[in-house]
Amino acid sequence: MELKLFDSKSVSGIAHSRRPYSSSFSSFRDGVGVRFSPKLCFCRGAFPRVSVSSISENAYLTKKAIASSDPEKLVEEDYVYRINGAYGASSILFSGNTKVLEASDDEYEGVVVDPEGLPTNPDAFSSILRFSLSHWRRRQKKGVWLKLPLERAELVPIAVKEKFQYHHAEPGYVMLTYWIPEGPCLLPANATHQVGVGGFVINHKNEVLVVQEKYCNPAFADLWKLPTGFIRESEEIFQGAVREVKEETGIDTEFVEVIAFRHAHNLAFEKSDLFFVCMLTPLSAEIQVDDFEIQAAKVIYNLILKVFGRLDYASRICFLQKEIVKSLSRNIIGFSWHYIWLIIQWMPLTEFVEQPLIQGDCMFKKVIDICIARLKKRYCGLYPHQLVSTFDGQTSSLYYNDFDAQDTTCASS
Repeated sequence: MELKLFDSKSVSGIAHSRRPYSSSFSSFRDGVGVRFSPKLCFCRGAFPRVSVSSISENAYLTKKAIASSDPEKLVEEDYVYRINGAYGASSILFSGNTKVLEASDDEYEGVVVDPEGLPTNPDAFSSILRFSLSHWRRRQKKGVWLKLPLERAELVPIAVKEKFQYHHAEPGYVMLTYWIPEGPCLLPANATHQVGVGGFVINHKNEVLVVQEKYCNPAFADLWKLPTGFIRESEEIFQGAVREVKEETGIDTEFVEVIAFRHAHNLAFEKSDLFFVCMLTPLSAEIQVDDFEIQAAKVIYNLILKVFGRLDYASRICFLQKEIVKSLSRNIIGFSWHYIWLIIQWMPLTEFVEQPLIQGDCMFKKVIDICIARLKKRYCGLYPHQLVSTFDGQTSSLYYNDFDAQDTTCASS
């Protein structure tokens, strides 16, 4: 007897092997969104046109389906037939018109999954994710970028179970990746550096704007240092330097130059660190403190200490100095939050330089020596110039010494 499915053409052979699904038709259909063919049938009898002597119980045969132009992103896939026994009943298990995750191709032969098109049901996501990976593998795609928003956090363990790797995380999402080809993953790694700035601000009296931390390592208890901080996302170095000085001291400044930068490794979260020392000109002089804002800052401070009161001293200070806490306070009360743990003053340059901790540290001493050389016009720093590159069409800041300009403030004496 001849087995006929859909048309008069016989089954030509065994295609890709499939894992049997333990779920019922209804649960699989509801979870994945599979469309069953109206021509589903059961046929019993021998297979004169297909060798079935080696087909085991619950083996699978496939027949290529026609690619759909349906807007729901149905893809070209195999129809799957299950053979119940060597000569037993056979049936179409499901049609291959199954959805894949909504995604766009990137320029490196990979795919970027659209987080807005993720299935709402975790079980559906699990099935569609497996199907999508199989589909992308047949299309010879390479890397897969899967961005899962915070509100879809329940999908993270499902993706990890399918061998997705953590790439990076932000407050609103986690990014995972999957490398399809055999061999080492060639996807770019997560950001490796954090960027910090320090402001060397000196007034017409030859005084340097300095800060001293009230809560710090005892070894640095008496150190007066430059105002420092981290660059924010999409913020220019020169903008970040001006902002950090304002937030920590209340002094308005104007950017002059990048004097030097330091490159260090294995610091916070085992990341590398780029620290830019910037020279700034003060636009104001008086360090003004708003008593009301300081009291408000102390209220927040005391609340945080109450919540984290069980932390040891070092852990508490580490927490207080994290950017997220500073950012919270800035949004509520402005720069006055820094006055809780900072003492601020204008210090004569000679006193600043003669500090034992400055003189005893080759890095600190070299930075200060460079700043003094700049003041004496024996050194020129780097100034940002806005340029557009044809490679990406974006405006970028290129920092360099403008040697063509006749800048007398930077001329060698």
